[in-house]
Amino acid sequence: MSQQTKRVAAVQMDVAFADIDHNVQQILAKIATVKADGVDLAVFPECALTGYCFESREEALPLGLSIDDPLFDSFAAACGDSDLHVIIGFLEIEGDKLFNSQAMINRSGVVGSYRKIHLPGVGVDRFLDPGDREFSIQAAGEIRVGMAICYDSSFPETSRVLGLHGADVIALSTNWPVAARRTAEIVPPARSMENHLYFIAANRVGTERTFEFCGMSSIAGPDGVMIAETDSDQELILTADIDLSIARNKQIVRTPGKHVIDRFADRQPERYTIIGEKK
Repeated sequence: MSQQTKRVAAVQMDVAFADIDHNVQQILAKIATVKADGVDLAVFPECALTGYCFESREEALPLGLSIDDPLFDSFAAACGDSDLHVIIGFLEIEGDKLFNSQAMINRSGVVGSYRKIHLPGVGVDRFLDPGDREFSIQAAGEIRVGMAICYDSSFPETSRVLGLHGADVIALSTNWPVAARRTAEIVPPARSMENHLYFIAANRVGTERTFEFCGMSSIAGPDGVMIAETDSDQELILTADIDLSIARNKQIVRTPGKHVIDRFADRQPERYTIIGEKK
């Protein structure tokens, strides 16, 4: 692969509810698989360490981890001497706050994190604190990654802001249930095409309490075409090779001088002020 070509993966997996030790072992096994395949960036599901369907904040609190918890060292060790970066969903505790978070980890340890901003009225999100940091770009080696979690993707502003910050890839850890199949089908290609970047959606599978998760993970290209996808609701790993130079060139020339578009340069933000107004 050229210097601008990187291999990415969406890890579709089941998660044992409230059993961090079991989930750690499952994640370590999958890290070994993607590492052997030469993957540069692997995305795991939302709340992959803990499960999602908690019935109260009090039930979830004992599963909260600080971002500097030694548990993350095991994932760093699993990355070994490779360039692999992994993004893993977990519940993050800081003081009296509890967040739905992602950690980005490489052989050096935790090198980036994100706290879910948009919280739906479902699962543990009913009882959590909304993310308290601005959207930003995390570096996975040469890959500029915009991290997001599940419901964040339903707000096009999330992907647009990450794209404007320079994301090559949006890494979405998600827990889409069967009722969200249309979201799994529509959102990844729409957001990738709107922002001319790659979009990795790593969903979970299995059943937790009353929720059945649909799988349907995918990797979409900057033209909105799926370059790896599945209809399966079973555990699997999707991989794809991506070209960073394509995501970074926002000008699309279909017919020189006659059909040229640039969805960033052609914006008219002064017309969008209502977007910043909370109704």
